[in-house]
Amino acid sequence: MADVREALMSGRNSEGARVRRPLSPHLQVYRPQITSTLSILHRVAGVALAAGTLLFVWWLAAAASSDAAFALAAAFMGSVVGWVVIAGFTLALWYHFCNGLRHLWWDIGRGFELTEVHATGKLVVGASVVLTVLTLIAGVAAR
Repeated sequence: MADVREALMSGRNSEGARVRRPLSPHLQVYRPQITSTLSILHRVAGVALAAGTLLFVWWLAAAASSDAAFALAAAFMGSVVGWVVIAGFTLALWYHFCNGLRHLWWDIGRGFELTEVHATGKLVVGASVVLTVLTLIAGVAAR
């Protein structure tokens, strides 16, 4: 096995000199870029949405089961921790939505220029934050 790995790790640079390379891209080799960072955040947002959906199902089940169970769920949702969870879920929802629109834009073959990729990435993050704040303000106003 070591011989195969050594063969895979050896290569030549642009001048033709032998160099030792890692087997795969690594954090020590590549600097994070906006595209890779937003891609990772998109996956994290998807996981957060799954976890938040479970919390929402708990709230619905509590509402359907008894007054005591609903009071417990409502107390948690009204606590500081509950508000942080709701804000995080809302941010994940809007981020996943906005980034999904960005991916649809890419699916039709647009927005691949580097300046457009950076601009739409910043737009996605900004729009997610603004929409989250507006949603939370609307939620507080509706109470």
